[in-house]
Amino acid sequence: MTGSVQTTDAPLMMPLYLAVEKFSPSDGQGWNDYVAWSGLTQLDEVVSLDGMICPFVLEEIKDSYWDHIVNEDNMLNFFTDFDFLLNELGAVQHANVLGVLRNPTLEAVQRGLGNRFHFVGYDLLDQDHSISALTNCGGFPDVFDNAELSTKGLLTDHSRAREIQHDLRRLHPEERHADCNVWAIFRMNST
Repeated sequence: MTGSVQTTDAPLMMPLYLAVEKFSPSDGQGWNDYVAWSGLTQLDEVVSLDGMICPFVLEEIKDSYWDHIVNEDNMLNFFTDFDFLLNELGAVQHANVLGVLRNPTLEAVQRGLGNRFHFVGYDLLDQDHSISALTNCGGFPDVFDNAELSTKGLLTDHSRAREIQHDLRRLHPEERHADCNVWAIFRMNST
């Protein structure tokens, strides 16, 4: 199941899939340092597409991946074929398997990704799909309050996510991490 990817401001209704490392209190001092730096004391885990905080589990792009991944700059770790991704992961532990929608409509989020996934929240990632404006930029207090983020470091309200996306671009046009896409994140249910 491959498909073309729309421009970054257009809704991406085709779900994409990826696996990222979990980041939580079980990470010890690294977690403690992160919470102290970010001020996000409400967190019990970070669920994010931010590759610095939650690195991709499958870092190497194999030749066999090309028909199953997004062929777009900085998105080679996003799979279009969920079953293919699961097969490549095998028995990987300590990972979040995620389904995501880029700049989705509220209706698309409400439809969800089927019974294998549950909605976790919205992340805002820069155009390189690498840095979260919510959890890895030191905050933008003139745009949102850290207290608005869930215990997973995400926003839970679609309209508020879109408002923050707009305000980041408007108030911080010089900041490359403020030019964001809204990503709806769904996590695979435990089996």
